[in-house]
Amino acid sequence: MKKKFILPVALSTAMLAGSIPVSSVFAQSTDSKVVSGVQASKVWNEKASVPLFVKERFAEKFASSTSNEALNYLKKNEGKTGINNPDKTLKVKSVQKDKLGMTHVRFNQAVNGVNVEGAEVVVHFNENNEVVSVNGRVNQTIADDTVDTTASLSSDSALKTALSSVNAPEELTYEPTTDLVVLPFGGENYTAYKVNVNFMGDEPGNWFVFVDAKTGEVIDKYNGLMHADEAKTQKGAGKGVHGEHRELHITQVKEPNAGTKFALADYSHENLGGIVTYDAKNDNTSSNDTLYVGNSAAFIGDYDRALVDAHYNSEKVYEYYLNEHGRNSLDGEGMAIISKVHYGTNYNNASWNGRWMTYGDGDGVFMTSLSAGLDVAAHEMTHGVITHSANLVYRNQSGALNESFADVFGALVDDSDWEMGEDIMAPAAKADGVTVLRSLSNPNSVVVSNAERRSYSTNGGVYPDHMNEFYNMPTSVDGGGVHVNSSITNHAAYLIGQEIGREKLGQIYYRALTVYLTSNSDFSDARQAVVQSAIDLYGEGSEEVNAANAGFDAVGIY
Repeated sequence: MKKKFILPVALSTAMLAGSIPVSSVFAQSTDSKVVSGVQASKVWNEKASVPLFVKERFAEKFASSTSNEALNYLKKNEGKTGINNPDKTLKVKSVQKDKLGMTHVRFNQAVNGVNVEGAEVVVHFNENNEVVSVNGRVNQTIADDTVDTTASLSSDSALKTALSSVNAPEELTYEPTTDLVVLPFGGENYTAYKVNVNFMGDEPGNWFVFVDAKTGEVIDKYNGLMHADEAKTQKGAGKGVHGEHRELHITQVKEPNAGTKFALADYSHENLGGIVTYDAKNDNTSSNDTLYVGNSAAFIGDYDRALVDAHYNSEKVYEYYLNEHGRNSLDGEGMAIISKVHYGTNYNNASWNGRWMTYGDGDGVFMTSLSAGLDVAAHEMTHGVITHSANLVYRNQSGALNESFADVFGALVDDSDWEMGEDIMAPAAKADGVTVLRSLSNPNSVVVSNAERRSYSTNGGVYPDHMNEFYNMPTSVDGGGVHVNSSITNHAAYLIGQEIGREKLGQIYYRALTVYLTSNSDFSDARQAVVQSAIDLYGEGSEEVNAANAGFDAVGIY
């Protein structure tokens, strides 16, 4: 059966230029289901994901901060890092220089040139070309375990198997990707195809399926859904969901036999592919989505309101990342920022699917239009930043960190409080005392609404604020607790922010996310990344470093 790949009419090139997404859902997501008999639980081999953090007290100086010099350091220090034969087992992923003058060389661990899933190492040079630290995760079983990386199965066959295993509909939102990887799972190291399949519908999916490249069997899978050349941009206006007046950047468009109209398309920012807002038309598909166009420069109708807020909030989040962190869009390279509004029917969710943001209208009982929340937009767009930086795998502790960093930046952009979702709760929910989705300041004040998730609690069913309240959940429930356990690290961020202020917290957390964290980082790794970032920015023994240590101590992450 031939698949139809549905792409937005405009800006598709910019959207497809990004990396393979790991994405996430903001609100009360539908728990991922186990399909066709595969138990979607994360079972790592012993020593298959060993955390690494080497800090050099007496830095070793090199002639330059290049990938070759990074490998030279690793070859000289195999005993210190635990990485054997790094020149044979590592391949360069990226080399980045930051505003402090430091250079960060990121490697993928590989066998015969095939990446080992979840295994990354980062070597950090200071401005004097001295190696000051190394961190990441390595698979120490590879050296003792011969892995045959040849594939008996074709990538097309793996794709067909993956599509079938997740009950993918005929219409996909973008073309699936298929990459050969080495997958540590269930006590073995498999050569597998990692297939990413994305679709909308009643149960949207951003699935990652691992298909054995020898046998064609599905080894593991998880749903990573985080639920005009001469166009001239001008000023417009609109009314938001709660009646606020919004100044907008919009674009004139001319339609045949219809004269001049106005689109929610902002091309006013230099080196940015645009901020573009689509109408999803409440029909659960993406093929029918269209750029939202009005008859005048004033978008004030009832149907306009959710679209106006999504467009306005997207620009505010873009400006935060540009002005505070020098980041040009979600990928740092000016990719178009696309929102799709009025998705589904009574849909209580917003999501980032690896290419764009999607906003439901809410059911009017628990939630109103989710695009009304600036913190919601910042949360979803931060998932895009995460996709293009640490790329945190969306399950268990790495998935909880994915959610947590999205919450933290949601609270930093919408700096009126330390709560999430206060602007999207419906009157009936507020009348029942449900005024927020999550609280960074007091996680225990919010009850986990999903009964299945509550059944794993040891604290009466509220969000945890300490590791002694950690929800031990299987990955079949909330991806192993990505939305619930994120509140522990959320609270650590809040405590740090209380001591040093929001601006410094944002600088430290952005650096931790983009410089130190890797795809399978856990809570302990996050502490090390945050503390090291505070040291980089403010120095050893500074109040910022002390606050970072104290914040994680207070929530039981040591």
